[in-house]
Amino acid sequence: MKKTLFLAPPSFEGFDGGAGARYQAKREITSFWYPTWLAQVAALVPGSKLVDAPPMGQTVEDILKIAKDYELVIMHTSTPSLANDVNCAKAIKAQNPNTEIGLIGAHVAVLPEATLKENRVIDFVCRQEFDYTCKELAEGKPKAEIKGLSYWDSQGKIQQTPDRELIHDWDSMPSVFPIYARDLDIKKYFIGYLLHPYISFYTGRGCPAKCSFCLWPQTIGGHNYRAKSPAAVGREMEQAKAIFGDRVREYMFDDDTFTIDKKRAIAISEHMKRLKLTWSCNARANLDYDTLKQLRDNGLRLLLVGFESGNQQILDGIKKGIKLEVARKFMENCHQLGIKVHGTFIIGLPNESQATIEETIRFASEVNPHTIQVSIAAPYPGTELYRQARENGWLSEKSLVANSGIQTSTLSYPHLSSAEIEDGVERMYRRFYFRPQAIIPIVKEMLGDPQMLVRRLREGREFFAYLRERRERAVRNNSQYDRLFSSDGLQ
Repeated sequence: MKKTLFLAPPSFEGFDGGAGARYQAKREITSFWYPTWLAQVAALVPGSKLVDAPPMGQTVEDILKIAKDYELVIMHTSTPSLANDVNCAKAIKAQNPNTEIGLIGAHVAVLPEATLKENRVIDFVCRQEFDYTCKELAEGKPKAEIKGLSYWDSQGKIQQTPDRELIHDWDSMPSVFPIYARDLDIKKYFIGYLLHPYISFYTGRGCPAKCSFCLWPQTIGGHNYRAKSPAAVGREMEQAKAIFGDRVREYMFDDDTFTIDKKRAIAISEHMKRLKLTWSCNARANLDYDTLKQLRDNGLRLLLVGFESGNQQILDGIKKGIKLEVARKFMENCHQLGIKVHGTFIIGLPNESQATIEETIRFASEVNPHTIQVSIAAPYPGTELYRQARENGWLSEKSLVANSGIQTSTLSYPHLSSAEIEDGVERMYRRFYFRPQAIIPIVKEMLGDPQMLVRRLREGREFFAYLRERRERAVRNNSQYDRLFSSDGLQ
């Protein structure tokens, strides 16, 4: 067994590149998801180590001190962080040229050959669902015999082995909780809408929904939801309680759509009630009242729901499979049952206009989730949105993130510029949160929990700094536009 390091490299300050992140970027407030994909592989490889540098504040120098003791380094990367991650790989190679370095993640799963050709320092990339590919690499199995692998051979040529099958026996997959306890500091992981400290993890992979923008199902996880049985999840939660005790205030089931199988979700929730654990999960905005009530009665506190847009044409165009009237009824039920909802929205999807941005702002204010996240439509390679953007000439060559790590728009339309898309994000945040209906519940939350009071004050400072950076970007963009198209500057 090779001595193996699983690494989420240092990146932009505050950058959340973890696989749990819907979009890899610096958030409006300090936010870090757990490195779920890396942790799952680390659980399969005895004696390995997991290092998640961004939340731990570790630098490349810190990583070099750790990496010198390892033969094999497998790094999680993403489209916006690839160049930065390759620089970390170069530093590790410079320290010890014999260290084998490989990459995993959606970007390299889609572009394995291009990644290797453009970055000779990388020895291999793992495609598709890569857990057992990494395990076999750590075991020293010959690369030519390992499925799902693209690599440089001894002759300096790129070789690609056959694709690896998706994992279906999820009950046999080991728990990530011992890895979290051994290698991570749970106090370093923050999500604004989850209790702190929290833990996020998967009980399965894959999502039957066909949303055109969604990264993981289209690149790695697939559209077939493969998951652990309720009994296996119950045993895993018993283990979590034994390991973490009362230190964890909330568990987040981060499966793409945890509630797609309602009977399974209810069965798992019964284990959570038995263990007296507070929990949250991803959900679609179409759960019925009776299911919501059973989940709430079994410890559900919050649902993370992707509404995306308040315009039905946009939702139909991205194959969301949700009607606005159904989403409205869902939110009415959640409010009635006292289930908090964190709603996520996207500005800049196909068919977006200033008018549809206004519709989305009005819809969000109407259904009034407890908190929201507003993201910029991100055309990641491997998604249908990326293909559409390339075919229609919507895609620019800009990075998906700015130098600071915050999201930028790489999409623009004949009727809506990238600057207007970015401005729409800031406008939606201001319009949603600067209302009594949004402010009063947050203030009550702060007054009822001293820890929440301190936390919300910190997050408030970060949020206003984020809005200020967005506004400064908008001013710069408008100034550049004015210079370009002014009468004396037009070329």
